[in-house]
Amino acid sequence: MLTRRVKLLLVGAAITVGLFATLLVDAPAPTMTVDDLLAEARDGRDVAVRGEVLDGSIDNGTSTFVLEGESTTLTISFLDATVSNGLGDNRTVYAEGTLKKTEGGWVLEATTIKTSCPSKYEEETTTD
Repeated sequence: MLTRRVKLLLVGAAITVGLFATLLVDAPAPTMTVDDLLAEARDGRDVAVRGEVLDGSIDNGTSTFVLEGESTTLTISFLDATVSNGLGDNRTVYAEGTLKKTEGGWVLEATTIKTSCPSKYEEETTTD
């Protein structure tokens, strides 16, 4: 039979080992801009990117849209991703997935897409 003190030591050791194990697990890749990502693009690489949706680029038929950077653009395929209702033109989007090289350029096959919330401080457009 284990004494109370031994049980506490075993639980403490298990918690300590668990904490060290979390430190050894690879941290997720940092979020990159479209320009930075394409500057060091590698086929099959798991990446996280943030950018703004190009006006008129959302195509629900092919489940793609285009993220724009300062000087480059990246096509995002959201066929296998869950997308919130907030996806729209000029919206800042976070996309996570696998980068693939195609004949037309680079495509991110997204598994996760998160959209930013519209700011309550943005100017509302009115129609007169």
